[in-house]
Amino acid sequence: MKKALITGVTGQDGSYLAEFLLEQGYEVVGMIRRSSTVNFERIKHIQDRLTLVPGDLMDEISLLGILREHRPSEVYNLAPQSFVQTSWSQPVLTGEVTALGVTRMLDAIRIIDPEIRFYQASSSEMFGKVQAVPQCEDTPFYPRSPYGVAKVYGHWITVNYRESYDLFACSGILFNHESERRGQEFVTRKITHAVAQIKLGLANELRLGNLDAQRDWGYARDYVKAMWMMLQQEQPDDYVIATGQTNSVRRFCEVAFGHAGLQYTDYVTQDERFMRPAEVDLLVGDATKARQKLGWQPETSFEDLVTMMVDADIKLLKYEHRV
Repeated sequence: MKKALITGVTGQDGSYLAEFLLEQGYEVVGMIRRSSTVNFERIKHIQDRLTLVPGDLMDEISLLGILREHRPSEVYNLAPQSFVQTSWSQPVLTGEVTALGVTRMLDAIRIIDPEIRFYQASSSEMFGKVQAVPQCEDTPFYPRSPYGVAKVYGHWITVNYRESYDLFACSGILFNHESERRGQEFVTRKITHAVAQIKLGLANELRLGNLDAQRDWGYARDYVKAMWMMLQQEQPDDYVIATGQTNSVRRFCEVAFGHAGLQYTDYVTQDERFMRPAEVDLLVGDATKARQKLGWQPETSFEDLVTMMVDADIKLLKYEHRV
């Protein structure tokens, strides 16, 4: 039986990946930080099938201990500070976890077992002020946030350890991927949750930032499969994972509100407080390499993703408020 370690197992991607690996017959070890606010909601349905261990990307000693005790054959690093807006108010913390945390894990792997296969969660935010459209593995990076900068470091240190120490280390440059498990601080879930509130009479407006920002949105459940596929190849490499289609925040609102029988223009207001200091206007990925080498392709359309999220939030709020 293969054994995998997932950092960030309680997050959106971590929970979907844990589900997928259990289906593949893996033993799954999930790393969680010692915290009084750890939320197990996303993994509660599989929690009894996971081995949860305390650890922190800011503490290499804890990483060494986990690897030494549990001896995973694969490590998936999904535990950075992952919210772009927060990286502006906490740039140093973002660098410590999202950038240097990758180095600590790679170094722990190098010391304990260089045969471990490693997956690094890179991000389309590394492209930032895009130098080409669409963006592929060879497109130059131009990050526009502390988060994007930290992700570039994490990406290149993964390449460096792969080439310097012959580690099987891959980076998945994942474009935006959402789900009903997305945190409410992210714009997509903020929208669908507000739609549900408005539909049920619990709210009457939604304030957003840049409605014209365009993103390549896919479904997180589809994307975690690509992570696993990368670590099953003969040689390590980096891959863009994306749908190749772009939609604006405005279009997301139109589909989400429309699914609930509402007109978004009646409820959505732009608010300067939610504008980024440096905006990323257009991200759209070219996943040709992943299709050709991994055999991966997205299975969920943009419209299906949005309506699925709206339905899940309406169901959630009906339960919470006994509507």
